[in-house]
Amino acid sequence: MSVDQFDCLLLESEDGKTVTHSIQTLHNSRLPEGDVTVAVKYSTLNYKDGMIINGLGRLVRDYPHVPGIDFCGVVEESTSPDYEPGDEVILTGWRVGEVHWGGFAQRARVKSDWLVPVPTALSLKQAMAIGTAGFTAMLAVMTLEEHGLSMDTDKDVLVTGAAGGVGSCAVAILASLGYGVAAGTGRAETQDYLSDLGATTLVGRDELAEAPKGPLAREAWAGVIDNVGGAMLGNVLPSVAYWGTVASVGNAGGVEFSSNVLPFLLRGINLCGIDSNTCQKDRRLKAWGRLAMDLPMDKLDAMTNETALVNLPDLAGKILQGQVRGRTVIDVNG
Repeated sequence: MSVDQFDCLLLESEDGKTVTHSIQTLHNSRLPEGDVTVAVKYSTLNYKDGMIINGLGRLVRDYPHVPGIDFCGVVEESTSPDYEPGDEVILTGWRVGEVHWGGFAQRARVKSDWLVPVPTALSLKQAMAIGTAGFTAMLAVMTLEEHGLSMDTDKDVLVTGAAGGVGSCAVAILASLGYGVAAGTGRAETQDYLSDLGATTLVGRDELAEAPKGPLAREAWAGVIDNVGGAMLGNVLPSVAYWGTVASVGNAGGVEFSSNVLPFLLRGINLCGIDSNTCQKDRRLKAWGRLAMDLPMDKLDAMTNETALVNLPDLAGKILQGQVRGRTVIDVNG
């Protein structure tokens, strides 16, 4: 990367429907407005990135566009009083990579309010291995705790879509805190992987896909972190224990689900949505502090693969097919 140019994955579209991608070198003058310029070191591949690179969901309306919904790096220039050159920073959310140019580039310019400092206990690579997925997982864990989840429970916490990025981090965090973790997965080959992350029980996708026979089922779960949405979300609600909470973090299985009011009225359960995109700064800082303490780094290393910018288009298709396990860190300078 030169002083006035940077490499990036650039998306282009003439009709807003058919999207092409290529690695290009751009001049700094192409960067969007913002008060902080960051030399990006790492980004990651998330499910939403896969959709954007493949032109799905109309998440991007203006082209050309640089995707990548998160990144970490070192501040190069700043007119903000909060950051100065040399500071290590993380960005997740704020529709970066959708509306604003994102992290699949060697340089990014963003608003300082969107950044948080990298915790001193984490390297840049570790921070981005956590990324949006780990941050979302921690917000979900915090939400379960704030709604009453405690070590007094004798029931497992269910994590659906457990082999994905958010799911892998959630399993590792919950296990580290001492909870029993039931990992829901449709991929038999991930069972040893999930057990190594700390899952105490493995639940097949077919079992979770089976609709309950009545409005209430046996109390099975102290809480749920649901990455799937769709019918599976509706299926697990009747099995949540008294006063339990379901944290909804994903919709890979669809955006609509069917349920009834009895689990809410007769068991007092909660259904909470997790918005990691516009999460307020004080909560962001709290979550990153918890991640530095409660996510074991050996487990993070075990779930992380690293690759280069040039491999992104191929991986973007695979993540949509459920063929990417854990976390994929993108070395944008590699």
